[in-house]
Amino acid sequence: MARWTVGEPTTLDFGGIVALKVMLVSGSVTVLAGGDKPSVQVTEVAGRPLTISHEAGMLNVSHENALWEGLLTWLRSQRCSADVVITVPADCPVYINLINADAVVTGLNAGVSIKSGTGDITLDCVTGRVDANTVAGVTEARGLDGAVAFTSVSGDLALAGGVIERLTARTVSGRIATDVDLADGGEVQVNTVSGEVTLRLPAATSAEVSLSTVGGRIDSSFSELKSPQRALLPQSVTAELGDGAGRVTVSTVSGAITVLSRPADTARHGGEPDMED
Repeated sequence: MARWTVGEPTTLDFGGIVALKVMLVSGSVTVLAGGDKPSVQVTEVAGRPLTISHEAGMLNVSHENALWEGLLTWLRSQRCSADVVITVPADCPVYINLINADAVVTGLNAGVSIKSGTGDITLDCVTGRVDANTVAGVTEARGLDGAVAFTSVSGDLALAGGVIERLTARTVSGRIATDVDLADGGEVQVNTVSGEVTLRLPAATSAEVSLSTVGGRIDSSFSELKSPQRALLPQSVTAELGDGAGRVTVSTVSGAITVLSRPADTARHGGEPDMED
């Protein structure tokens, strides 16, 4: 096994990479799909050095002992931060664990799993399965194609563009905003406690839709999803859009639910859905 201890800016090149694992306390990690030789570029290191290892195609970049040696005590005693840019093949599966670091992942097609404490997550043109689990960080994604599973306590999720086969989103107080196409027979399932939910779907969407809230409100620009003018709480609206091939289910305790219709001749904007404060 090849192994490096990195305490200053460094660039390392590698041969074949079949999987990538990253564990950072703070700082940032950017993972890019590239056709050239895989590489790790460490642009800044503060506090404990990074450990980088490469064995049997598995590339590990980590503050490896941070989670195992009494994290809270250790963090009080010294700063631990690194900024890293990693280039891997597009078909490389990626597993990232972060505490207070930010992550950017772009161009991959073999699946991405990210767990974060308070760091933000940005995904661009990632296909395949995406798992994002965060406590308070914001997750923003553009051009996803595949299945997305999102879990947070107070972190927001914003999706724009792409075709979603399955979206599962669960949060306590985080906001969920999506402007995506639903694949044929696709499914969206969103559950929040107080988090607001805004879904923008093509006018031609074909799905069975079920919206329910205990103490929030339900608004929709789809005529099939209009709630009664004097609806009592809790509210529930169900309807079939098109031939009902897919399924959209949204449930909140007190969070508002809004479902918007995107006309067929209206292009999605390239950024993330707007989230008003």
